[in-house]
Amino acid sequence: MKFKIFFLFVLTWCQTAFPQTKPFDIFLEPITISGLAGLQAYAFGQHNGVWLLVGGRLDGLHRRQPFAAFDIAGNNNQLIVIDPVAKQKWTAPLTSLSVSIREHLSSTNMQFHQEGDFLYVIGGYGYHAASGEKITFNHLTAIDVPATIQAVMSAKNLSNEIRQITDPLFAVTGGHLKKINDSYFLIGGHKFDGDYNPMGHATYVQTYTNAIRKFKIADDRVTINILHTGTIVDETNLHRRDYNAVSQIMPNGEEGITAFSGVFQVNADLPFLNSVDISSSSYTVNNNFQQYFNHYHCAVLPLYSDSKKEMHNVFFGGIAQYYYSNNIMVQDNNVPFVKTIARVTRDSAGRMAEYRLPLEMPNYLGSSSEFIPNKKLAHYDNEVIKLDELLGDTTMVGYIFGGIQSTDKNIFFSNSGLESNASNQIFKVHLIKNSIVGTHDLNEQSIGSLKMQLYPNPNNGEFTINFHLNKISPTKVLISDIHGNILEEKFLDHLQIGLNYYRSKVIDPNTDGNYIITLESGKEKVSQKIVIEN
Repeated sequence: MKFKIFFLFVLTWCQTAFPQTKPFDIFLEPITISGLAGLQAYAFGQHNGVWLLVGGRLDGLHRRQPFAAFDIAGNNNQLIVIDPVAKQKWTAPLTSLSVSIREHLSSTNMQFHQEGDFLYVIGGYGYHAASGEKITFNHLTAIDVPATIQAVMSAKNLSNEIRQITDPLFAVTGGHLKKINDSYFLIGGHKFDGDYNPMGHATYVQTYTNAIRKFKIADDRVTINILHTGTIVDETNLHRRDYNAVSQIMPNGEEGITAFSGVFQVNADLPFLNSVDISSSSYTVNNNFQQYFNHYHCAVLPLYSDSKKEMHNVFFGGIAQYYYSNNIMVQDNNVPFVKTIARVTRDSAGRMAEYRLPLEMPNYLGSSSEFIPNKKLAHYDNEVIKLDELLGDTTMVGYIFGGIQSTDKNIFFSNSGLESNASNQIFKVHLIKNSIVGTHDLNEQSIGSLKMQLYPNPNNGEFTINFHLNKISPTKVLISDIHGNILEEKFLDHLQIGLNYYRSKVIDPNTDGNYIITLESGKEKVSQKIVIEN
C-alpha cells in the first residue's frame, strides 16, 4: 500500500520586528516575438538593450532514462540575438567555430558573467564528440558581445569574436560565476561526466566542488590569463548546485554575493533552506534565516535601497519544496514546480526575511529562466538596481525569458518528454513603487527559531520531527485530529541546544487521514497538518 504525505504549516508565533509593509509591487507584462524558440538553462550577455543568448536546452525537464536525458537533439547549437523592443530575433549556427568552442557553446548550465564587452562562459554539461560521452567542459570561452551580435545580425563569420582557454578548475556545471571588485568567484556546482539516471546507477561520475574558487582574469582582447587566488572548501554548506547566487549590496555598502538554497543536502535528497553570504575575503553561513520558496535556479531581480539600507531579492517561480495552497503552506518533498513569486529582504541590521507576493507566475514556470536587467537604469557595479533612483511610479526594470514550463507540479516520475517544454515567453518586469493593492505576506517560518520539519515523505504515518532550540525551554508535541481532539501530548526530555529529533506516529489513522502536529517551545508554537493518502 502506498502512502503519500504532504505537510501544511500554521505558525502562531508572530513576535517579530520585521515589517509587513511592502517596499514595491511587481507586474509582469508578456510579450511575444514571432518564430522565437523556447530555451532554458542558457547564458546571456547584452549590448545596448539587445541580447545574446548562448547554449542551454531546447526541451523541458530532463527525462529519467540515461539514453534520453540531455540528448543531443535538445542542444542549442546556435547563437540567438533578440531585440525585445523591436521584437526581432536573429540566429546563427555554430558551424564556423572550432569543434572545441562549438561543443562548449552547445552545453547547458554554464556559469557566466559579462564584464564590459566580454561574456565569459565557464564549464557546462554537454556532448563531447571525441569521447562519445557527455561531460562537464573545462573551458573558459570569451565572447565579444557587441561584435558577435553584429556578426549574427549580418550573417558574418563568428570565429574572430570568440576565444577559448582550458583550465581543470573550470570543469563545473550548475554553479555560478560572480564578481566582487576585481576578483571572480566560481561558486558551488559539480562536475558531472556520463549519462544521467536518478537511481545512482553507474552511468556517470559526479563530484561536487564544495567550493568557492577565486581567480582574476587578465584579458587584452588577444590573450586570456588566469591568476588563481585561492579556494574555500566547505563540504557541508557549499555542497549545492542548481541554486541562485545573487549579487548583493550589504548593509555596510560593500558588494557581496548570497547563495540561496539549491540541492542537495549532504544527508538528505532535499534542498537547502539556509543561505551563504560571500564577501571579498570570506563567507558566512546564515542559519538564522530559512528560505522556503524558489529553491532551484530561477530568474531573480536584485534591488538595493541606500536610504533604508535594505537589499531586496525577488524570485520568480521555479521549483521548491514548499508552496501555498488555499493560503496554507504545503511541504512536498517531491520538490515540485511552483508558481510562487517571493521576496527575500535583508534589513539594515543584516536580518533576512521571506515574503510571498500576491502575484504568481501564470504557469508552472521559471526554473532555469533568467532575469535580464534594464541596464539603462541606475545600478551598482555588480548590476544591483538602485531602488531609490527609480523615478516615477512604475518602472520597467528588466525582462524574464525562457525556463522550463511544466503542465503540472510533479512530473518527474511520469516524464515522457511531453509534460514540459522550454518556454519562449518573454515578460517585461514592471516595478510599482506606490501600489496600494495587495500585501507581501511575511513567511514567519523564515525567521522562526524552531525550524520544524517532518520526514520522510511519503510515509505510512510514522515520522520524525526535527527542530532547533536556541535555549532549553519546556517543549511539547501534540498530535490531534482535524476536529481538535488531542490524541497524544508529550513533554520532551533529553533536549539539547541545537538540532533535536523526536520519532512519532499517527495511531490508528482514520479514513480522512488528517492530523495536526504541534510543537511548542517557550513563546514559539508551530502547527503542521499531515495529510495521509492511501
